[in-house]
Amino acid sequence: MLRSPSSFRIEDLAFLGNCQSAALVRPDGSITWACLPDFDSPPVFASLLGTDEHGLWRVGPAVYDGTPPPTADRRAYLGDTLVLRQEWDTPTGTVAVTDFMPAPTTSGATDPRIIRIVEGVSGVVRVASVFRPRADYGASIPRIQRTNYGGAPLLSATSGTDTFWLQSPQHTVNRDGICRADFAVHAGQRVALTLTWKPANRPAPIAPDATAELEATLTFWEQWAADCSHRGPHREAVIRSAIVLKAMCHPDGGVVAAPTTSLPERIGGERNWDYRYVWLRDSALTTATLLRLGHLDEARGWRSWLTDTLHPERLQPIYRLNGGTDLDEQFLDHLPGYEGSRPVRTGNAAAGQLQLDVYGHLADTLLLAEDCGLPPSSLIDALLLALVDQVERRWREPDEGIWEIRGPARHFTHSKVMCWVAVDRTLRLLERRPATAPAVLARLARLREEIHTDVCTHGVDAERGVFTQYYGGRSLDASLLLIPLTEFLPPDDKRVIRTIEAVQRDLTEDGLVLRYSTREEADGNVDGLSGHEGAFLACSFWLVESLVALDRHTEARELFDRLLALRSELGLLAEEYDPRARRQLGNYPQAFAHWALADAAVVA
Repeated sequence: MLRSPSSFRIEDLAFLGNCQSAALVRPDGSITWACLPDFDSPPVFASLLGTDEHGLWRVGPAVYDGTPPPTADRRAYLGDTLVLRQEWDTPTGTVAVTDFMPAPTTSGATDPRIIRIVEGVSGVVRVASVFRPRADYGASIPRIQRTNYGGAPLLSATSGTDTFWLQSPQHTVNRDGICRADFAVHAGQRVALTLTWKPANRPAPIAPDATAELEATLTFWEQWAADCSHRGPHREAVIRSAIVLKAMCHPDGGVVAAPTTSLPERIGGERNWDYRYVWLRDSALTTATLLRLGHLDEARGWRSWLTDTLHPERLQPIYRLNGGTDLDEQFLDHLPGYEGSRPVRTGNAAAGQLQLDVYGHLADTLLLAEDCGLPPSSLIDALLLALVDQVERRWREPDEGIWEIRGPARHFTHSKVMCWVAVDRTLRLLERRPATAPAVLARLARLREEIHTDVCTHGVDAERGVFTQYYGGRSLDASLLLIPLTEFLPPDDKRVIRTIEAVQRDLTEDGLVLRYSTREEADGNVDGLSGHEGAFLACSFWLVESLVALDRHTEARELFDRLLALRSELGLLAEEYDPRARRQLGNYPQAFAHWALADAAVVA
């Protein structure tokens, strides 16, 4: 048995997704987070960030009189898919619940939904469906109505322009908006429950063939995973991470950073952010990993999304899935937060920041896409030229950097390195184009050299011979591990070696890498926030790659194996890990951690 429901940790949650929206499932059968129809839609269940009163949907063995529901005895994804199966052994028999969101190609243009199939494995088990839909991030109860459609019971929950339709055994409804159905399941019997989102002005959905949807979804994920080109060690971990990344790639081309908001980087602290949007950096890194694993379709969609969305002279680091720029940050004071971690946020004020590293990540992945087989594009060429024009205009400015600090802007070394990457990759791409004017190539070559010289002059602590977090400072930053990985300098450069060794020695906690010190500055944390945070998992995977670059393969493998052991029992990773509390922290699952895992696995 897993721990009691009152102490579920982030890593206890299972992830369901359909590349458009997502849900999280506790081991007791409760869906505590589900945003439909899109990742950034308000959740119909928000108890993840509050209590059961803020919305959930539990399907599992029936309990009464306030008894906590039991946790599953066994749980796993079915093969290389996002189809979850949980089984409970009870005194009267064994029952299984299979949860999934139909894959994007299995149901054409139909509306997103969650399907839960209850199956009797042995004996007879009394099962309960407790359905508590909520609106306004758990603040209000939608209008709930019972009806029949085609002779079958149907329940609707409507708020504003959204209606959620539950097709299932008949539920009772009480004045608190709690809906419940109790039914017995015999061995060999199956009962399907389906929750479908539709616009409020649309008619009720036709009940799907749950078994056919299940088979089609299994086929979709298995076939997609089979196309992964990685055949080396750690294939299982790479495939699971790739599936998570694929699930965050919206059909319209945007790629979200994570499907959740406000899961804390420090329990009880303020480091709680909304990640349900398209970070240009994160989307580029996710796309790059999928390209290296042989998946080109996601890169095609991403390139189209970029050319449709971006205006280089008004670039911002974060967008909505639909390309919108309205990301005003708001606090949801009615939600107590995950384990009391407040505030709960929607939107993200970092959208208004200057993050110079974004230019480099975009250019690097766009060059990689062409190297991996996508055809040249005049639209992409024009976009890159416009982006590098902005680099030329702004690279000397201070910025908020890759970690989008909330403190004063600084001249972050990594940001300058990525400006160099932006110019270098654009130059390399344009050198392939016979029509590129020699004067343009010469200008970019001069700019590239100018930035390189500036970084090597101002981004190094001359006394220690190591790169620093920002110009004129002495602090380290895990992003400096990317200097050899971006080819800014070779791995045998003495400054690179000293920097990697300094990060490994001075910027780790129990052997895991921190992004930067949050206990070092006399005038407060560089990020402008209070408190410490966990080890950043992606940074630890960067150290694996850096150790490989130094030919320290044994150390790299030992660290990689340790990092793999930190995954959940379902192979999932959040953003961070607390070595003291031995638990995952931050939004979950996190694309940043999973692409870093996959990249490190290829070289470890």
